[in-house]
Amino acid sequence: MSKLIFVNLPVSDLKRSTAFYEAVGGRVNPQCTDETAACLVFSDTIHAMLLTHGKFAQFTPKPIVDAKASAQVLLCVSAESRGEVDGLVEKAREAGGAPDPTPTQDFGFMYGRSFEDPDGHIWEVMWMDMEAATAAMAG
Repeated sequence: MSKLIFVNLPVSDLKRSTAFYEAVGGRVNPQCTDETAACLVFSDTIHAMLLTHGKFAQFTPKPIVDAKASAQVLLCVSAESRGEVDGLVEKAREAGGAPDPTPTQDFGFMYGRSFEDPDGHIWEVMWMDMEAATAAMAG
């Protein structure tokens, strides 16, 4: 069985964040969703757990940072094409996210952009042509 990843994110408005992540391709798993948390499934192995601040605080004694002012993590997901990178960033913008909080990366064989969710968490979306990347790194 493949290992699963559950990215746990504190959110200030669970309904707004759930709607945002559904708009960028997440599917709500009702078995792990209640009034304090929502599980958004992006693939068989990638899940985002959106947690109210009260729920998030149950898992760590550390203070919750304001992701609009501080960064603790950058999340990156792969895309199948350059077009999929642009499409996902556009979906995020349409859903109320901020497009391109970090500079676009275009190395020909690798292309990436990013978006910020309503709470300020940054997601990078990256496409890479593996054959071209291997050749570029070898030369």
